Amino acid sequence: MIISRQKPFPEILAALQQTPRVFLVGCAKCATVCKSGGEEEVWQMQEALSAAGKEVSGSLIIDEACHMLRAGRDLRGKKEQVEEADALLVLACGAGVQSIAAASAKITVSGTDTLFLGNIRRFGQFEQRCSLCGNCLLTETAGICPVTLCPKGVLNGPCGGMDNGRCEVDAEAECAWFQIYELLKSQSRLERLATITPPKDFARMLKPGKLKIEK
Repeated sequence: MIISRQKPFPEILAALQQTPRVFLVGCAKCATVCKSGGEEEVWQMQEALSAAGKEVSGSLIIDEACHMLRAGRDLRGKKEQVEEADALLVLACGAGVQSIAAASAKITVSGTDTLFLGNIRRFGQFEQRCSLCGNCLLTETAGICPVTLCPKGVLNGPCGGMDNGRCEVDAEAECAWFQIYELLKSQSRLERLATITPPKDFARMLKPGKLKIEK
């Protein structure tokens, strides 16, 4: 899940300074779960913008704002309201914002900051556990990603700063490599630690990423 956080309202209002009429777009998936751009947040934003003197021409919650074809189709379904607006305020992740920008010639304003790819621990609690590095080590590291969970991204840890299983960067956090060791030990797979992991191949992280699945 892509974790996002709504920008402070004064920052959003400043971005809309030259655009008196606004159309709102939210996302029914990640932004809804993060409470940064679901139906409730879009309604609250509409109320706040109206109170600030803006005219809201309409709103739309797209099932997946990052789906470019769906975003374009859903915007066409609100064609008149979109055309009345001077700008589109999008409460979705960066991918969703760009889907909207690609589907409309209107000024597109991002109402959120995209933070990370996250796991859901429980409602309202999100944790980053994957860095999208393109070269997954989880089989060798007992399902724990040292690239992400180690602040230093150490591939053959632990580093010399680990103390009693705790990370020197965050004393309240367990060292990722301590966790890996304990899990491999419980699985009788400690021999995996004898294999040296080579440096990351950053070519796999070249941007922009693309994947085309052949039919």
